Amino acid sequence: MQTRTTNMTTVSSILEKLRVRKQDNEFVMKDNHFTTSNGKMYNPEDLKIIRTFRFEGDSDPSDSSIIYLIEAKDGLVGYSMDAYGAYSNHDDDGYDDFIRKIPVEERDEQEIFGG
Repeated sequence: MQTRTTNMTTVSSILEKLRVRKQDNEFVMKDNHFTTSNGKMYNPEDLKIIRTFRFEGDSDPSDSSIIYLIEAKDGLVGYSMDAYGAYSNHDDDGYDDFIRKIPVEERDEQEIFGG
């Protein structure tokens, strides 16, 4: 999966931008699907990754994380967050395989967050 990434900001600033836009819906892995607080279950073909942010810890590799901004076919926008590498938050729940199956349609940050 090819993604364009940025290191220009922090995890908390991305989550705050999403909160302000009421797009702070967290996609979480449950029963081989993603779900959010709306209770819907999403398969990879129901979703697309619209932006990827990678954050690398300066002093501790366990601080390395990734945020996937995701848009569902029903218009819901949200995110999924994970530590990457050996520090992944997902042991053997199918997360890595699931996220790789989601099509990537990278959008410019300005297109997502405006101004």
